[in-house]
Amino acid sequence: MRKPLIGISACLLGDAVRHDGGHKHYRYVTGELAQFFEFRPFCPEVASGLGVPRPALRLNMRDGAVRLQESQNPRHDHTQRLKRTALEACDTLGELSGYILKKDSPSCGMERVRVYSGSGMPEKNGRGLFAAQLLETFPQLPVEEEGRLSDLALRESFIERVFVYSRWQGLLREGLTPAGLMQFHARHKFSLLSRDESVYRELGPMVAGVCKTNLDSVAEAYIENLMQALKRPASRKRHCNVLMHLMGYFKTELSAEEKRELLQILEEYRLGMVPLVVPITLLKHYLRRLPNPYLLGQTYLDPYPREMRLRNAI
Repeated sequence: MRKPLIGISACLLGDAVRHDGGHKHYRYVTGELAQFFEFRPFCPEVASGLGVPRPALRLNMRDGAVRLQESQNPRHDHTQRLKRTALEACDTLGELSGYILKKDSPSCGMERVRVYSGSGMPEKNGRGLFAAQLLETFPQLPVEEEGRLSDLALRESFIERVFVYSRWQGLLREGLTPAGLMQFHARHKFSLLSRDESVYRELGPMVAGVCKTNLDSVAEAYIENLMQALKRPASRKRHCNVLMHLMGYFKTELSAEEKRELLQILEEYRLGMVPLVVPITLLKHYLRRLPNPYLLGQTYLDPYPREMRLRNAI
């Protein structure tokens, strides 16, 4: 199985493409994530023809529009060349399963980028020009900034979304069918339930009504709603809800002592005394003894390689 392909701001891989000739090497990417993902580095400023080193850029508000201009010489405006580069780049990124952007960058920042208006302190309400085009072109693509990945819940959410989207892309490559869409949804039902119960209840009937004549429109609406719902990190309360659902499939086959043990572990997880990996491991132990093909096919139990150990800390 090939690794998911993730786009990334080139400076985060250690490429010396910053305006000052430096980089912003993010060791979590090269030391940990590189074991599980392939990366495609890109620097929109270099790709647009700006050299290394080069004058520092920033976002300025001019006549009601955000412009990308040189910090020390605003008359040098690079807005159109960056937008043109972003459009051209996005034409080549359809195979990506995710993207990691450099925070605060006037070209790559996803949110809260400084915008200068000429007086007073800059407002942190901007978005880098390349990031804006990327998010507009690929609204379902999992995208994060490296700064936000230090939050363990956001990190886990992003990585799970990358693997979900990669599986969706694989389904499309194989040739989408009504049966394939139904099977995909069935495998991801508990992952979805852990994020948003209302969307979980909406997508079931949507998929149940799919046929050859409406397949394309249903699939488009389905993946849009699924990926939007998965952006919401799962809380302990929602995880507990899913874990109770899973337990319900085979609780009649457990002994009274086993049920007490499982309920005790679920309560300890709810209270934050143990991480998610503990109740999941116990459930999988019982599933090995009492196999249930439907549950064993759920991506919720193994949403990404277990070697990533993401559930050890949430």
